[in-house]
Amino acid sequence: MKVMVTGGAGFIGSHVVDACLAAGHEVVVIDDLSTGKRENVNPQARLHVLDMCDEAALEAVMAQERPEVISHQAAKANVRESMVKPQLYARVNVLGSLALLEAARRHGVRKMVYASTGGAVYGEPRYLPADEDHPIDPLDPYGASKHFVEHYLFIYRKHFGIDYTVLRYANVYGPRQDPLGEAGVVAIWTAQMLKGEPAVIFGSGEQERDFVYVGDIARANVLALSQGSGEIINLGSSIGTSINQVFDLVKASTGYAGERIHREAKQGEVFRSYITNAKAKAFLGWQPNISLKEGLALTVSHFRGHV
Repeated sequence: MKVMVTGGAGFIGSHVVDACLAAGHEVVVIDDLSTGKRENVNPQARLHVLDMCDEAALEAVMAQERPEVISHQAAKANVRESMVKPQLYARVNVLGSLALLEAARRHGVRKMVYASTGGAVYGEPRYLPADEDHPIDPLDPYGASKHFVEHYLFIYRKHFGIDYTVLRYANVYGPRQDPLGEAGVVAIWTAQMLKGEPAVIFGSGEQERDFVYVGDIARANVLALSQGSGEIINLGSSIGTSINQVFDLVKASTGYAGERIHREAKQGEVFRSYITNAKAKAFLGWQPNISLKEGLALTVSHFRGHV
């Protein structure tokens, strides 16, 4: 089938592009290259550089390409930035997604696979691991904006017949993640450790997160092209791993000689967060295949050639 991947030049999106191509699909990418990189895009895919909020440009590309399915990975995704620029996150994540849905409706798109967030939408978990029925209590405009689009997907399925599968990601890590970004502690530490620079832990390090390798996330996106109709599905490991444990694993994999440096915890972050994958097993036949130790080794190997 022909698949359009929004944000396909970014960290996760570019891996989704690779996985779709490997599965035999024709792939079209749209990306504004604000955070994505042209070199991330597989040469077998066609890249259109545009802002989703530019409705005329989006309409022209949709009319030209007429994809069957859209894998919607594009988003603003910096939690702390969203706290100071909430209108920007509403414009890009909500209005940009709505523009995409309208274009999809006009041009006969059959389905949208939507990248949501399994950490930010649940807020401070009331129980762990959090499943898809957990109350929605986002603590920041980023999480609110990602969840808001889920409601529009339901509306467009009911009234216009555009199917959807929502994938709520855990903490995704792996090759191509930006080591200079606000998020992505694995990429940040890997780059710092390979350069011999101080690597900082904010807070005690006993915070727990759910880490899933980007290749596993990409595989789930391919499965969702034809499965999981009308479902909201967590993509997690169901296991919480402490930040201190991750630090030690990255340290061992990089050969870093430095010790942990702790600084004051960042305000507003949840302390423990990890999510289920029972629905992913039931509806997609998916669970993570790459262990954290193996995934970190693959990530460090990639960064050695790029740092």
